[in-house]
Amino acid sequence: MHCFSGRKEGRMKRIMTRLFAPSRKLSILCGLLFFLDAPHLLMGEPTPAAVSAFNVYSHSVESRLAQQHRSTKAFLAPVSSDPKNAETRLRQGELILEQLTPPTSVDLSGALIHHWRGTAFAPGAKAADFVRLMRDFNAYPQNFSPQVLQARVLTQDGDHMQAWMRVRQHHVITVVMDTTYDITFGHLDVQHGYSISRSTRITEVASPGTNSEHTLTASEEHGFLWRLNTYWSYEERDGGLYLQIEAVSLTRSVPTGLGWAIQPYLKSIPRESLEFTLRSACSVLQRGEITARPIDPSSVLERTHK
Repeated sequence: MHCFSGRKEGRMKRIMTRLFAPSRKLSILCGLLFFLDAPHLLMGEPTPAAVSAFNVYSHSVESRLAQQHRSTKAFLAPVSSDPKNAETRLRQGELILEQLTPPTSVDLSGALIHHWRGTAFAPGAKAADFVRLMRDFNAYPQNFSPQVLQARVLTQDGDHMQAWMRVRQHHVITVVMDTTYDITFGHLDVQHGYSISRSTRITEVASPGTNSEHTLTASEEHGFLWRLNTYWSYEERDGGLYLQIEAVSLTRSVPTGLGWAIQPYLKSIPRESLEFTLRSACSVLQRGEITARPIDPSSVLERTHK
């Protein structure tokens, strides 16, 4: 048998990757198109069992975070991979992502629960800068472009608010959703703070930005995102700001026979969205573009988005 040298073997792998990458993308696209064009495969709303499982899991995450946020000693969750060198890696500019979803919660009643955590360090940033960044919904389309298309505050009462965002997710195909969140801000002291954001409504938008734009009904939606809870924690020290974001989401599961095409797509969305949000926040903080802009009264709608 002929044995390739290490260099030749590496070259062969690169060639095979280039040859099969387009085929894999085409396979995913074909699977998604079949999925989108097959009404009998759609499950527009999660089952009560799936919602219950999501709520129970989210409650366990929030209980753990509440315990963390009581002390400055362990305000952020430790990085599970190489914890001894984690802070050095973060200060060198690395963004650390971790998948926390337990295997037993991967699939339940036609749904998937996803749980990701990202940690980063923004040198020179202050806790007050991050608070202004998170509260300034008017600037979300600029600070979190191109994912956030529009954003506004619906109601606000001190550290509690309800906000609306139109978001775009592009992974092989583009999906636009209108999302409403219930958000609470809190802090332990001036260097330590957190926020809790729970989705209250998520709807899929068809033909956005056109005369035929309309919201899909529950029976028409594809279940790309049913629920999304986002938890920020931040700590100012070492000449900058440590940021940690956790996202727990609920999506539809993969129809039988389409796992080869759709499962990688559905599982990539939560990770890539969390990474994008964290990188965008760090980028804005490091550019020093945060200003204490007052909220435009016209953007605060005194109504409940039901």
